[in-house]
Amino acid sequence: MAVTALIVYVVAMGLAFGWRTVVHRRRTGDTGLRLDAGPAGSVAWWAKTAFVAAIALGLAGPVAATAGMADLALLDHPAVAAAGLVIALSGTAATLAAQLAMGASWRIGVDAGERTDLVTGGPFALARNPIFTAMVATSAGLTLMVPNPVAVLALAVLAAAVELQVRAVEEPYLLAAHGPAYQGYAARVGRFVPGLGRLPAPDTTALDTTAPARGSSPARGR
Repeated sequence: MAVTALIVYVVAMGLAFGWRTVVHRRRTGDTGLRLDAGPAGSVAWWAKTAFVAAIALGLAGPVAATAGMADLALLDHPAVAAAGLVIALSGTAATLAAQLAMGASWRIGVDAGERTDLVTGGPFALARNPIFTAMVATSAGLTLMVPNPVAVLALAVLAAAVELQVRAVEEPYLLAAHGPAYQGYAARVGRFVPGLGRLPAPDTTALDTTAPARGSSPARGR
């Protein structure tokens, strides 16, 4: 199963990052890559660094398994590995489907000066971040296929990177770019799974302070 896990990981990464980038460039003339995470030590920089670490560890897990690293006894069972394969393949397919559903708005990274269309249909009607959900599912499946300490660490680092990227980088950007439209969407749809992680609904009861109060007339100059 270690070799199978290694093949699945390489194919999944190649499709999610390489193939998707090529498709996006052919369709839009843009790679969709926004890799400048700002100055070292910033929140975006830490999120990017965590993602890079998770990708490296994700590869190291199957490699360590092929080199003979022992699996955790609790998860060392053929049925667990088989379930992991199904989850990893399903997660890879879901990742690609969610990426394609974004259309021209698909990006890796954030450019604060850019405003893309807000995508709320398809898988994004179920969760606001279905790509990340599917990526974590893929990593979880691979961890079950080769449940060694390195693979477990890769899953943990990826989950932390996703949380940091979404909460501290992407959500503030989307709120700034789309305002009430995103806030209303985020109030209806969960962050990673349906119903969980919804944001407060936009305040629609606040009075417009620029309009005259009811029953009064505009002030007249003398």
